[in-house]
Amino acid sequence: MPVDTLVAAPTAAAATIGTPWLWAITVVVLLGLLALDFVITRRPHEVSMREAVGWTVFYLALPVAFGFFVWSRYGGTPAVEFFTGYVVEKSLSVDNLFVFMLLLTAFAVPAALAQRVLLYGIVGALVLRAVFIAAGAAVLKTGTWAFVLFGAVLLVTAVKVMRDAVRGGPHEIDIDRMRGVRVLRRFMPVTEQYHGSRLTVRRDGVRALTPMALVVAAVFLTDIVFAVDSVPAVYGVTEDPYLVFATNAFALLGLRALYFVLHNALGKLRYLNHGLAIILAFIGVKLVLHWAHGVWPALPEVPTLLSLGVIIAVLVIVTVASLVANRRDARALAEAEAEAEAVAPAEPARR
Repeated sequence: MPVDTLVAAPTAAAATIGTPWLWAITVVVLLGLLALDFVITRRPHEVSMREAVGWTVFYLALPVAFGFFVWSRYGGTPAVEFFTGYVVEKSLSVDNLFVFMLLLTAFAVPAALAQRVLLYGIVGALVLRAVFIAAGAAVLKTGTWAFVLFGAVLLVTAVKVMRDAVRGGPHEIDIDRMRGVRVLRRFMPVTEQYHGSRLTVRRDGVRALTPMALVVAAVFLTDIVFAVDSVPAVYGVTEDPYLVFATNAFALLGLRALYFVLHNALGKLRYLNHGLAIILAFIGVKLVLHWAHGVWPALPEVPTLLSLGVIIAVLVIVTVASLVANRRDARALAEAEAEAEAVAPAEPARR
């Protein structure tokens, strides 16, 4: 059976390029890269822009190389699905980074420890995504109704994200109201100071948590929320569990370095959540149409290549719109300051 036909099959059991050897190699490479990251972050240090850019380029080159490998080995259809899923997951991971940034600020994480916290977050996200991907594949095997369920989840999420984006206002995280943090504080004492990258220390003969443990727990809790959104989103692009896992893994691996590259830019992407809401809604509609096409063949399906084009267009538009709005506000602020300076010298003369 041709690969393209295999990938287009309606059941997740048949729609996979993931042979046991491919899975094994992927997992080994993934564990190797994570081990490398743990070695790099073993000695806490502030990350320079040069180091962050170098690792970001490396982790962006990996999925490109993998995508071309899939193209040459399995054909264009799974390769396009991989690239589209990767763009979706990378877009959602940028929003994930924004929440990580808020958590690091809320917990006053020292700059030298930031990359270790991010690495814990990435490992937690990978584990949770693997669980959700396996659950999603099992649900898809039960029937096409799962596409309606996934589509509904994404549409509800899109409405919530858009509502929060339109409401505007500064994004804040109240760590004292986070249930997981409150539970940890109830069962174990917490030190006031960080102790390097250690999660626990012995104080007065009693084992106590460090603030590092609290921020890691908070990051894991946010990982759960993002896994609920991202896994149905990528299943809207491909039904292949292997490609779903690969897109998530490649999108998450480079987050540690990407955080330091985009740290200052994240706050300037004011319309990012607007774009993510549109993308989630678009994929939700795509999933529902996929289900409806099986029931009423006259209804159209959204081709994966078109999905890739729409997603990239949305990201470009929100980025350009954010830059234009930031420039407009900066110009207005400069004009206001200039007017204030022009008026200020005249006031003493009137007196």
